[in-house]
Formats: sequence, structure tokens, C-alpha cells
Amino acid sequence: MVGRIAGFPDNAVITEVGPRDGLQSEPAFVPTAQKIQLIQSLLDAGLRRFEITSFVSPRAVPQMQDAVEVIAAFRDRSDAHLTALVPNMRGAEAAIEAGVDAMVLFASASESHNLKNVNRTRSESFQGFAQIAKRAEGTGVALQGAIATAFGCPFEGEVALKAVVDQAKAYRDLGMDYITLGDTTGMATPMLVIQRVQALAEAVPTVDIALHFHNTRGVGLACAYAGLSQGITHYESSIGGLGGCPFVPRATGNVATEDLAYLFAESGVQTGTDLGRLIEAAQLAERIIGRELPGQIMKAGPRLQTASMDSVRTANG
Repeated sequence: MVGRIAGFPDNAVITEVGPRDGLQSEPAFVPTAQKIQLIQSLLDAGLRRFEITSFVSPRAVPQMQDAVEVIAAFRDRSDAHLTALVPNMRGAEAAIEAGVDAMVLFASASESHNLKNVNRTRSESFQGFAQIAKRAEGTGVALQGAIATAFGCPFEGEVALKAVVDQAKAYRDLGMDYITLGDTTGMATPMLVIQRVQALAEAVPTVDIALHFHNTRGVGLACAYAGLSQGITHYESSIGGLGGCPFVPRATGNVATEDLAYLFAESGVQTGTDLGRLIEAAQLAERIIGRELPGQIMKAGPRLQTASMDSVRTANG
């Protein structure tokens, strides 16, 4: 029986971003039926929160051209919380019409990445967000904020803590009570996570903070562990480690959902997921994509998975 680590939360919530962040950069279009099959396998594994798609221009991100069809397949599932990324008013209108539970508005903490990512200045992004917030009033669709490059920018380097705090305050002022710190570039470290979480806890205490890590430099799980040490209970990850921002040089995938769930379980933090079924979902994702994915638990299995002695050769000599 795994014990508990002092100061860690009893439970954590994982939002699966593989259907959006994981698939968005895949060069070959994943058929809608296969996307639906993958999401269903994740539901079967116990996941309940999904960043399921994005309402962006199909010219910019062809992989997301079937957003309406994917949402329609799960819209009537009362146990599934569906969010979609929206970059502008056109995307917001489409997301509201499609019946999402929440829209994710995103901007970068650095000016240069925002220009690359959405071809807008940060100021222009927030002007658009104000219009979307007004449009969302009375629709029942919640707004969530995402801060990209919250831990560093591939073009500018260090991102000032003040920029992250100011952006979180701007989201709060638009009525958001859920904000994700995105490690878009894989530049997060445990110390940076602790610094930013503590700063936001002081600056926007009424807001739930979620953490989203990429494993570009191999410390994604260490950063998640640092988040647990600060009491953070909301995390985003991608099945099998799919993904990586297409507007970041040398970007690699997100932290794998099954790896994150394993770390949490072995730390005494419950996620309501079935690790065996998460591994099956990761293997399904690998078959759909047609190449090896970087997740580790899907290859090694959980800690106490045993093998017969006959399956391994005996040392000779």
C-alpha cells in the first residue's frame, strides 16, 4: 500500500489534451473515427476532463478541421467536461454553437512567441478576449485562460515573473477562475514552478492554477512533483506523450498522461484513473499515429509488474 507524502494533496485532476495539443502537429490527418475511438478509450480509463479540439483555421491547423464532429460524439456525455481552444471571435462562435463546456483563451507571456503562435501582439490578443468574454455571457460556456511560454521563451529566453503575474490578473479581471501555466517550450524547472505558483497564489488567490508541462528537457515529471509540493491539484497531459508546439524550435511532446498518473499514484495522490487502461489507450494512440511514442510506463509497465524467471536469460560465467 502506497503511503502519503506530507503536504501533498489527496487527489489531483488530470485534463487530457492529447486530442488537441497532442494531435495538432501530426502531418497526416487522423480520421475523425479514430479520434473518437481514442477519446472513448480515455473515458474508459477514467479521465473526465478533455481539451478535445480547437476552433482554429483549418488552413493553419488542418488536423482540427473536424472539431464539430468530434465534440458532437461526446456532447451528451454528462460525465465528460469538454473544452476547446479558441483564438478569436470566429472560433468562439463556433465553439459555443458546438456545445463545449468551456473555451480556453490563450496568449503567450512573451511578445515574440505570441506573434509566432497567433500572429498577434499580446495587446491585440487581450482586446479580442474582452470581446469573447462579453459574447460568452449568458451562454453557460465557461472561460479558461492559458499562459503559454510561462517558464521561458525560445526567442527571448527568460520570461519575467511579472509578465506571468500580470497576465494571470488580466485573465481574472475577465472573469476567469481557472488558469493554466503552459510550459510550451519545455523550459520549466522545479524551482521555476515553485516560484510562479507561489507568486500566483498571492496575486490571484481565488483562481485555480493548472500546470501543463512538456518533457523537452526530461524534467516534466519533476516539475509536476514540484507542483504537488505546492498543493496544485490540476494538471494537463497528453496520452503517450503526444504533441509539441509547432511554433517552437526543437519542441518535443507533452508529459505522458499514463506516466503522470503513475507518478501521482506512487506518491499517494489519487486521480480516479485506471493505469492499465491508460496504458492500453497509449498503445492505441501509438497504433493510430503509426510510430513509437515517448511515454515510459506504456513500455515498462507499473513498478510491481513481474515477469517469469524463464523470460530472462541467466548470466553465464
